[in-house]
Amino acid sequence: MLLLLPPSLTGLPERARRGFRTRVSGDPTGAPPWVRDIALVGEGPGWFEPDGVVWRVHGDLSTLVGGVVALLGQGAHPLALAGVQGHSTYRQDPWARLAGTARWLTVCTFGSERLAERESARVRGMHRRVRGTTADGRAYSAGDPQLLRWVHLVFTDAFLAAQRELGADLAPRFGRRWADEYVREWARTARALGAQDLPGSEAELGEALTAFAPQLEPVPADLLRFLAAPPGLGRAERRVYGALAGAGELLLPPVVAPLARVPGRGARGAAQRARLARTRALLRALRAVLGPYSPSEEAARHRLGTGPRPAWAS
Repeated sequence: MLLLLPPSLTGLPERARRGFRTRVSGDPTGAPPWVRDIALVGEGPGWFEPDGVVWRVHGDLSTLVGGVVALLGQGAHPLALAGVQGHSTYRQDPWARLAGTARWLTVCTFGSERLAERESARVRGMHRRVRGTTADGRAYSAGDPQLLRWVHLVFTDAFLAAQRELGADLAPRFGRRWADEYVREWARTARALGAQDLPGSEAELGEALTAFAPQLEPVPADLLRFLAAPPGLGRAERRVYGALAGAGELLLPPVVAPLARVPGRGARGAAQRARLARTRALLRALRAVLGPYSPSEEAARHRLGTGPRPAWAS
């Protein structure tokens, strides 16, 4: 499977690992201070059961595709998009934005209760500063429970779809209703930020997404171009990212896909199935290069006494 990766990755796995982790976390070890806090702050399990369904979904590399899907979905809500455009540096430094999103996701997933609560307080503080008015006069606030609800819905749906299509099959471990369990458990993080009326099953998630249709608008063309080819990628990285983004176009829910001008989940012809199969193979190859656990999960296992001391702590 490693042959499916660009030669620059297969020939230098350590270089590949450091480059990938720098992109995702901002640190070549994959363990910036907030990852190290997962090992060092608090004791015992956090908000989610160790090796439970949330750990397994967020510990899978399919989240790389889910993240692209989630950003496309967020861009379909004009007020959510206004907050991102007006109060972040994603155009100037998209990888810092990615690392910031990864921080909240991984800390809440793998951190202790004390750390997850601290991280949620940090994000709530950031949200209080994200407010303004769109060009056509509509007010927005990142702390608005309805906007928080939309962002939670699209992120939950994106990671769920990516796991189902591209990740390991979780049914043998968690049963046929594992997706309902994931939706129900992950809602805890959104409630901690102030979201309300959250779905408790996969079916309710789909209904909640569809109900937002009157509030949604086409994703701006410049954002589509940006997400298709973010700046600053090397040649090999562009090939890998292009495969991930291409798979993401096939995972958007029906309420968002037409607004992003991509096929979405309804398209499953031979060409689309082949694209997803190639992305599955790519993710398997990446897993072989990166190892079975992310630095965040390694840190959590060390805190819980179920894993060795992380290399960065040596």
